[in-house]
Amino acid sequence: MEDHPKSPPRHLTFRVTHRDDPVSEVVEQDAMRAAERYPHVIVRGPVFGFAEQRPDDGPAWRLLSDVVDGFAQHSRDGLNSYLWFKARDETRPGDPYREQLLAAVARLETEPLDELWVGDVRYRVVRGDEFARIGDDGLEGPRPTDPDDPSRDIGDRSRRETVSRTKGFVIDHARPTGIMESLQRMELLSLHYEATRIPEDVREDSRRALTTHPGVVLLPATFTFAERKANAWEPMAGPQSTPHEARTTLYNYLSEFLPKLEQGVSPEDAEAYARAAETYRKGPPSDALDVLGRRFSIIRVERLMRIGPDGPETPRPTDRDPYGPMQIHPPLAEVEEYQRRKKAEGEGAGAAGEGAEGAGHEGEGAARGGE
Repeated sequence: MEDHPKSPPRHLTFRVTHRDDPVSEVVEQDAMRAAERYPHVIVRGPVFGFAEQRPDDGPAWRLLSDVVDGFAQHSRDGLNSYLWFKARDETRPGDPYREQLLAAVARLETEPLDELWVGDVRYRVVRGDEFARIGDDGLEGPRPTDPDDPSRDIGDRSRRETVSRTKGFVIDHARPTGIMESLQRMELLSLHYEATRIPEDVREDSRRALTTHPGVVLLPATFTFAERKANAWEPMAGPQSTPHEARTTLYNYLSEFLPKLEQGVSPEDAEAYARAAETYRKGPPSDALDVLGRRFSIIRVERLMRIGPDGPETPRPTDRDPYGPMQIHPPLAEVEEYQRRKKAEGEGAGAAGEGAEGAGHEGEGAARGGE
């Protein structure tokens, strides 16, 4: 900070605000209790997503995905689809903007790009790290102030819309945050991979990021369920936006998927898991479940994103990808031509049907007249 005594850059700026409204006060107290009860941090590994920077947002970036992908290429593919659908839904043939969008799609089909421009909008594949807090009683579970809907039936299989708390999130290091969130961000500034089980080149990349991207922003918390193993907790499912959705995932796993995914589950054990799931469903909302000597818990998963002078961190050289770029969608012109033909065929069939129906009536009338 000595190099910027008067106006530190945004990626080094912390703005702390104190809000006097009752909700903010409760959230602050909740975070303080959690920090005392779960003082240690366990880093799980990287997650990826994609974001945009628009002129109206200034130096800030806006997330366009949930930032839950396990590989950077998954997010590149997601950006590919995002731009393809944007061209399909928001432009027409001959529109110069459409050509720019489809040119970006073509590049993403052949190049492992982490950033590109379309017009005056900059798109970027961004990197974060998942982590959880742990204390003497295990991993942190949902906090009372986390958004939730515990009154909904976790066994209801009807399609439900879940509002993402991450899509649309604005990444701005200088955005004012509460006292506890600011303290947590400062606490995480030096967080990097240290475990010897992690390859040295990966640890070196992690240490280097402390210099290249020294700032830290926290994304909205997510939730999943984990099983207590002999010496660790093992997350068992993907992240969800609310504790309720994580409880729903646990219910579905025990009642339906566990016997199919785990080997050696007898019919008797499968029934025991299903009974436990139904008991869990009918009881009051709970973040822990014990069945057949196994303990499952709903856990709170946080994500940090490192910020540098030019915004959020992109994938690191040591981040692995299972495959490379590929074509995700057929050429848009072919899709629209196919849709035009199908529409024309449908209209033609409809006209022919109407003509046949009219001829039938006329024939019927002629036959009656002949009578």
